[in-house]
Amino acid sequence: MTHSIKTQGHSEQSRTMIKNNKTKHGYALLELLFYISLFAILSLVVIDAIITMAKSFKETSIQAELVQSGTIMERISREIRASYNIEAISGGDLTLNTKDDAGANKTVKFLLSGSDLELLENGMFTGNLNTPNIDVTALSFTQITTTKGKAIRILLTVKSVNDTLVRTQDFYNTVVLRGDY
Repeated sequence: MTHSIKTQGHSEQSRTMIKNNKTKHGYALLELLFYISLFAILSLVVIDAIITMAKSFKETSIQAELVQSGTIMERISREIRASYNIEAISGGDLTLNTKDDAGANKTVKFLLSGSDLELLENGMFTGNLNTPNIDVTALSFTQITTTKGKAIRILLTVKSVNDTLVRTQDFYNTVVLRGDY
């Protein structure tokens, strides 16, 4: 009888070990599923954050391009201010008489050609005032003549070629010719 008790006790231990092994194996599977789902959720959060940062960076760079296009208006205004006469003016074309650093006469011409604003000095193409990623969509020069002098009203509209929303930025200025002052 003693022998059978030992066997019976041994078989209970075996059953308990088998149950424990199954239980431990079950927890491991549940833990694995938990960690996989946790990793998936964290991955989605990180990917969403990266996408949001990329969109923000693109938006910031587009806004910077548009604001930086103000340098085009500054260059046009500076040339008008330094000139002493308007040789020719039309909607998107302006030719000014001015002097270079040595005091010699020169002509400066601003010409809208397609989506580029070209600068010509003494009839020679100097370059585009806009960068390749900026399109000039509108340019208008209007002459203002008073008894005290001449001025030019400028309207410049630009857009970024990288902007899928096709937003534009308008720049306005009125500049008095002061070349002989």
